[in-house]
Amino acid sequence: MASLETRRLGRTEMKPTALGLGGGHLGYPGQSDENAVNTIRGAIESGINFVDTSPFYGVSERRFGLALVGGWRDQVYLQTKVGSHPRYLRDFSKKATTWSLENSFKKLQTDYVDSVLIHGPRYDIEAPLDTCLEVLVDWKSKGRIGHIGIGVRQPEYHRRAIETGEIDIVLSYLDYTLLDQSLASATIPLALKNDVGILIGSPLGGSMLAGPQPKLQIADESFVEKGAPLPPAAVGSHLDPVAVERAIEMWEWCRERDLNIRDFAMEFALCAPVRGNGIVLTGPSNPQEFEEAFSSATNNVSDSDWAEFNSKFGVRT
Repeated sequence: MASLETRRLGRTEMKPTALGLGGGHLGYPGQSDENAVNTIRGAIESGINFVDTSPFYGVSERRFGLALVGGWRDQVYLQTKVGSHPRYLRDFSKKATTWSLENSFKKLQTDYVDSVLIHGPRYDIEAPLDTCLEVLVDWKSKGRIGHIGIGVRQPEYHRRAIETGEIDIVLSYLDYTLLDQSLASATIPLALKNDVGILIGSPLGGSMLAGPQPKLQIADESFVEKGAPLPPAAVGSHLDPVAVERAIEMWEWCRERDLNIRDFAMEFALCAPVRGNGIVLTGPSNPQEFEEAFSSATNNVSDSDWAEFNSKFGVRT
């Protein structure tokens, strides 16, 4: 079986595989617990040793808890998040943060989590870095969590969080793909300078670069108010007409040459300029999608194909 290199995650000194498993699509109520458990355990059996979930991802945490019992927990670094549980969505108070942590630990069936991220502050970073961060620092001092991070897209939020000196990990998504490389201009250099680990999410552009023909989706009005601009979390996603149009161009180019856009997308993300201090998180919804992502992560696109792709789109490893 093909294998992935092991990397360093900044000053955490965790040694994750270059590809980690994201749980964003494993919490859908319409899926079975068995599907999620098989996906998680299949990833671990393939060598994956870093798994990520969140209370925002439906019943993902509970399913990770089911998958990691019986010795599986000891084989992985486990990460979850605070600030995004639907009961206390974007509530970064002491009460909400403490409740969210206790609830997550219960769902995950563990008394220790390797890293916890402040998840998704939309328009304000100061509140999350106040009481919420204080709670995380306290739990870290008590040995309940190993490391603290932030999961958000805005580079100015990354900078402000890193400035606290308490942030060990930065997670961004949709910002280092074939469609957008903005993470490389600000956040990656700053993180490396401060020895902060880097997690690159959505290497497949939220499914736009996963293989099937990309399609524009209409945002739920609970997520995007009618007539309002896309929130930061949705810019460059399958809800963004500009990003979808670009993805379709790339997909059609690959199809005409009997190539798979997923191979390009995964290799590109894995070659991000993190200098061995960061990894990529892929978020499959079933074992087959994980196997496809893993296959793309462990196969190389030829130099000649990259040269042609670069000539057409101005992007290459």
